[in-house]
Amino acid sequence: IFHLQALEHVNARLLELYPDDEERFDIVLMTNNHAQVGVRLINSINHYGLTIERFCMTGGESPIGYLTAYLTNLYLSADSDKVQEAIEAGIAAATMFTANKDVVYSDTQLRVAFDGDAVIFSDESEQIFKEQGLDRFFEHEQLNENKPLAQGPLKGFLEDLGKLQKKFYAKNERLNCPIRTYLVTARSAASSGARVLKTLRSWGLEIDEALFLAGAPKGPVLVKIRPHIFFDDQMYHIEGAQKLGTTAAHVPYGIAQKYRKST
Repeated sequence: IFHLQALEHVNARLLELYPDDEERFDIVLMTNNHAQVGVRLINSINHYGLTIERFCMTGGESPIGYLTAYLTNLYLSADSDKVQEAIEAGIAAATMFTANKDVVYSDTQLRVAFDGDAVIFSDESEQIFKEQGLDRFFEHEQLNENKPLAQGPLKGFLEDLGKLQKKFYAKNERLNCPIRTYLVTARSAASSGARVLKTLRSWGLEIDEALFLAGAPKGPVLVKIRPHIFFDDQMYHIEGAQKLGTTAAHVPYGIAQKYRKST
């Protein structure tokens, strides 16, 4: 489970600060199981003390058609085919991969880490890198430094997190905010980082921490951050994070998927 204790802590804090406001995390359990298994699911949810009020049991049919009806901001599943279907329907989605070792996560601060290209941003720059090489990529990014990147599939989810963060900031709770966001990108700060930061600024979005790794592995940095979830479009980053204990989620979007399928 996607560390629901941290989500529920955020909701509890929001309820304290805004008792009449219903803008909080709302978790919907979606399954293609038949309704007959509902009692077992309810018993499991109650056993773990989780607050999940909404279930969608589709009896063998794909639940993707219900995502729009539920106004879904993020869809997580272990079924990569359903995730691909959701992405194609324009819904932020990712395939979950649980960590290979036990790590202690914060229950009082939700930490969410994002890759940049093909996750928060479009894959336009990644296309240059894959098809024309690193030098052409650096040249392209410097020439277009002041041109914002187009949005990627998880830009809206980062925006949603930012809206909740601002509710804490409005109550002078910036230093005690129970949500923290991270950009963890293979980009180099000096040669291609400015465009990323200027794009976020043009969208009016803040990121709490930006880590430019210049091609270094992401796993060790994620061990330090201990995010509850890390989103990336490339499976080798997902696998590296997973091995070192990070719950990672693959976003099947952009040119990296074409290269993945051809290898």
